[in-house]
Amino acid sequence: MLDVAVIDNSAAAESSLDPLRSQLLRALREPGSATTLAATTGLPRQKVNYHLRSLERHGLLQLVEERQKGNCIERVLQATARSYVISPAALPEVEPDPTHAPDRLSARWLLSVGARLVRDVGDLLARADKAGQPVATFALDADIRFATASDRAAFANEFSTALTELVARYHAPAATSGRTHRVVFALHPTVTRTAPPEEEVT
Repeated sequence: MLDVAVIDNSAAAESSLDPLRSQLLRALREPGSATTLAATTGLPRQKVNYHLRSLERHGLLQLVEERQKGNCIERVLQATARSYVISPAALPEVEPDPTHAPDRLSARWLLSVGARLVRDVGDLLARADKAGQPVATFALDADIRFATASDRAAFANEFSTALTELVARYHAPAATSGRTHRVVFALHPTVTRTAPPEEEVT
């Protein structure tokens, strides 16, 4: 099971957004069957199986094993990932375009850049999985408390200057054997959330 997977298909996104199906995906972080899930949801096994078939058809569930039970075969399934992110590619007609009206101080432009990041990394992962190769990426995540708004602005300016110098130093446009990489730097207020308690499927 992957820690996180990207959904880039509109039909798969629609299927995953159904409240019951998203709960089934959560429950199937551990292997289970329509029979075991029916017992925890209180729903008819046939109805649970209908939803499981849809999730499996869209690649969100994978078959773990098949067990012979009397005259029936019980299919044990598991979610393909612990968590899912829906890529803007699932809504191609309205996905954000960071090249439109770029503004480094705009929170909405930051969302557009972040959406492109999800789409591009999701695409890279899909290609890498097919090729059986890793993806060369790097990420840095940190919290910083600024004493004043002017300190925050100074930090952003200094970081921008340092990054511009690094880009100028290492950017080699004439290197025909090289590969272009995208660098994204984001700064926004920290959002504190409480983790939801682990719940059974209802």
